[in-house]
Amino acid sequence: MLALAAAALPVAAALPSVAAPRAAPAPGGSGLVMVLDSSGSMAGSDGAGGPLPQALNSVRAGGTPFAAARRAVGSLVDALPEGYPTGLRVYGADKPKGCDDTRLARPVAPLDRDGLKRAVAGVRPKGDAPIGLSLSKAAQDLPEPAAGGVGKRTILLVSDGTDTCRTPQPCQVASQLAASGSDLHIDVVGFQAAGSARSQLECVAKSGNGQYYDAPDAGALSRQLQRAGQLAASGYRFRGTQVHGTDGRQGAPVVAPGQYLDSIGPNEKRYYAVDLDAESVADFSATMVPPSGAPIDYLDTLRTQIAYGTDSSCASSTALFGQREGATPLTSGVSRIPTRNGTGTCDKAGRYWLVVERHADTGSDAARWPVELTFHVEHPLAKGVTAAQPSPQYGAGGKDATLPDTPPKAVTGGTGFNDASPLGPGVWRDQILPAQTLWYKVPVGWGQQLRYDVEFADEPRTHGGAPVSFGSTQVYTPYRAPVGSGTGVFNPQVPYTGRSAKLSMGTVPVSWTNRYETRPNVIPVHVDGDFYIAVSLGARAAQVAENPRIGVVLRVAVLGRAKAGPEAGAAIAKGQASDGGSGPDATGAAGGGRWSGLRVTGVSVGVLGVLLLAGLGAAYVLPRRPRPGRAGGGSGAR
Repeated sequence: MLALAAAALPVAAALPSVAAPRAAPAPGGSGLVMVLDSSGSMAGSDGAGGPLPQALNSVRAGGTPFAAARRAVGSLVDALPEGYPTGLRVYGADKPKGCDDTRLARPVAPLDRDGLKRAVAGVRPKGDAPIGLSLSKAAQDLPEPAAGGVGKRTILLVSDGTDTCRTPQPCQVASQLAASGSDLHIDVVGFQAAGSARSQLECVAKSGNGQYYDAPDAGALSRQLQRAGQLAASGYRFRGTQVHGTDGRQGAPVVAPGQYLDSIGPNEKRYYAVDLDAESVADFSATMVPPSGAPIDYLDTLRTQIAYGTDSSCASSTALFGQREGATPLTSGVSRIPTRNGTGTCDKAGRYWLVVERHADTGSDAARWPVELTFHVEHPLAKGVTAAQPSPQYGAGGKDATLPDTPPKAVTGGTGFNDASPLGPGVWRDQILPAQTLWYKVPVGWGQQLRYDVEFADEPRTHGGAPVSFGSTQVYTPYRAPVGSGTGVFNPQVPYTGRSAKLSMGTVPVSWTNRYETRPNVIPVHVDGDFYIAVSLGARAAQVAENPRIGVVLRVAVLGRAKAGPEAGAAIAKGQASDGGSGPDATGAAGGGRWSGLRVTGVSVGVLGVLLLAGLGAAYVLPRRPRPGRAGGGSGAR
């Protein structure tokens, strides 16, 4: 395993294990309600006067299980973002017996840390455990879903045992609640849960489209509760106008260039109509945002397509998760690029359709997932302007590029494309949760290329074996097309076991004429602007590292001097140092041979994986016919 560079080690070690994320306004309708087990078993008895089970004695140093839960809740509220809507419901706290014993101890309101701590301090566990009823009531405690927007509503159940009341059944309630809206999910922290108790809690999490976190001792309870709460509060910040795609071309809503929000179910297609001229490029992306860590299969996919006529496909691109550890945001991007001579099937002006398709295997999350769509139109260059030559090779930005080694500066990654944190060339440090994706953006000019490393820190590890998780990264163009997978140069995924691990990633130089190239990692790099970096950590890392968050360091370089425009012979942009301020001029560098003239269907793998050219079925085969007028065909699939 690659070691974290020496300059990063002291910084990573110094990162605090508990740190509140930056304050950010929660999307409308978002909120978190903790459902805390306050039944008799949490008081140190079995609920009927019996002794505390021996298994719990070893983990409740200095107090009862509920005392450990109080401390863990205190750690969680200290780590939540300022103002995030948070409430508390308890059950089994008011009666020695009673299956209606559940109450809202603190309503869901902008975070009041002291108020939540006082509420927990005043609870005395004593009674039964009506988990099913409490979950049903907790859903009513949360704010109403946002009108015209996408929020995130979370129930966080903390329990050490089974539902002693049996009705309503917790798993059945969880399933019904999850089906009531894609913005609601149920996470569960099981404190010393074993046997049938653990099975029931795991069932609640799975049925509720959430995650199960195992906490075998008081330290793990605090750690897992922080992770679950912070992950709930750091959900993707959506932006866009609500639109409802249809399941076929007939009646599809006509959309103009802009950003939109919809949702998609498993094995479903959504159609959107657009009117295009004969010359402009149309760039289309779809970002699917499942609940963090939701169950998925390796080959679950998101496919985007631009269709024309009755059965023609101008272009298509398929993104797949490429792992079974748990869902992360998945983006697919595709462009309709007219041929140079204007004779291609998809060069005509008229009605086209943007198509989004989700494939899910049996056993994957069956809920509808939010989708954020973008649609841009690029007008052709002015007449008489000759574009610079394409830049299809990595050259100076290859795997052996020299990257900055200055002392790291602190940064907090965003939740998605819309609030990605701006970065410049340099070294940056952050922290990431298991099952989380962090987002950054870096301005890249004409003739420049982005090159970066991601280093996951050496962390203190738990004592529960040696599970293997993963770290991954992906880079996206200003129009959100993924370009880092399948390069044959970079590997966007690395195993993570708590030891130092490193990834390298980058783009070819930005050139207007890259759009006429053949490689799917070159074609989209045809416009300057903010390029996006996504960094993910697998859900299984929650079983690996002791600290709630894991240190991560990014080394970012923007190579080459930015040109003032896309035309041939363009001057160096104003404000650029003679050496570009970030490395050598890479626009004419050699390296890496071109592929043959065949065009391939683009396959990107979430924020990980490689380009798969065989064995994945008809969605990944070569186009049916070549497109005339440019190298490798016209506006065929990427």
